[in-house]
Amino acid sequence: MTMYRRMALAIVTLIALTAGIAAQTDTPAPKDPQKARPRTTSEQKKDQKTGERLEPDDTSRVPSDVSPEVQANRTEQISEEEVIKPYYNNFFSTYKLGPEDVISVEVFNHDRYSRKGIIVPPNGRISLALINGGVFVNGKTTAEVEEIIEKHYDEFIINPEVTVSLDKAMSYRYSVMGDVLQPGVRLMSRRMTVTEALAEAGGVLSTGDKSKVYVLRRQQTGFVAPITVNVSKIYQGKAPDSTYLVPGDQIVVPGNKMKKVKEWLGFTSVLGFARIFGVPVPY
Repeated sequence: MTMYRRMALAIVTLIALTAGIAAQTDTPAPKDPQKARPRTTSEQKKDQKTGERLEPDDTSRVPSDVSPEVQANRTEQISEEEVIKPYYNNFFSTYKLGPEDVISVEVFNHDRYSRKGIIVPPNGRISLALINGGVFVNGKTTAEVEEIIEKHYDEFIINPEVTVSLDKAMSYRYSVMGDVLQPGVRLMSRRMTVTEALAEAGGVLSTGDKSKVYVLRRQQTGFVAPITVNVSKIYQGKAPDSTYLVPGDQIVVPGNKMKKVKEWLGFTSVLGFARIFGVPVPY
């Protein structure tokens, strides 16, 4: 019996040793706390120095998958918007309302006093709730109209806040005459230069003198004074495109030498026809 007991004890000991070794093998190694913690935004940005993607708030670099041409075009568009925006803002902030303009009046927290899409009538007086006789807006900016309406509504509303917006500029007009493709009277819905107005008229014809374009502008005295604009130099990049139109301006594009030659050739052809067929020609 003693021998059997010894064998049983040895088997039990062997099993215990085997289980202990297996437990040590299966137990995972403790994680490094520095590696286990989530990466912060700053660490992610550090990794981006050699990566292909950018974090949403990282605008200091350009992704490698964006071509230089696309990035240059985007930068140019942003710069153009920054340059043009002040001119548009200046136009609308100084715009004086007139007939056919479309405006909207908004009274904060009072929809029943607000109106949208108001067409300014020829007499320049628009009608609003609780304002007897309406409000005269001709010749006034939107900011001036806001002050007038606020004074009227101050009797009914505590500290009224009024916003008047210009929806469509329809009363500012200018005209283009002479050697252009489409002469006529046009609306000035934004601030524009002489070259932009000529482009709106289809451009200057080959018979037009681009070096002597005139802008006829009415002065405070009532007389009209000409302003000479050398459009040819502007097109060549030798002069700035800095002559802006004001309402009522008339652009005149005179004919050049080519036009005179064509007129002379036309006259000589008529003269020759008259001589051939015996038609009397007045002198």
